[in-house]
Amino acid sequence: QVQLVESGGGSVQAGGSLDLSCAASGSILRVYTMGWYRQAPGQQRELVAQITRGLVENYQDSVKGRFTISGDYVQNIAYLQMNSLKFEDTAIYYCSMDVQPTDHEGHRTYWGQGTQVTVSS
Repeated sequence: QVQLVESGGGSVQAGGSLDLSCAASGSILRVYTMGWYRQAPGQQRELVAQITRGLVENYQDSVKGRFTISGDYVQNIAYLQMNSLKFEDTAIYYCSMDVQPTDHEGHRTYWGQGTQVTVSS
């Protein structure tokens, strides 16, 4: 069983910064893509940023230049550094990882429980 545990959410004023982290544990042979998603009230979950095992990064346009994703593929930890936060960044942030648990299984996506990020204007 693979578990993802996020940490680092909280409340901050507009213009401030927050750092999120997500650690994977359990039966893990290999982690492929790591990603961060968010879901605001009444909205669908959306991709914020993604990083591949080859360290190729992809960002939602609204966060480019403000957010930075990184991934530790030895410790299986994903990070999201968020700067210049805006009110519209307020949401529950979810970590996801594409994991192959064992060499007898294919890879699938696992999700963290979510962490609240609140930005006050």
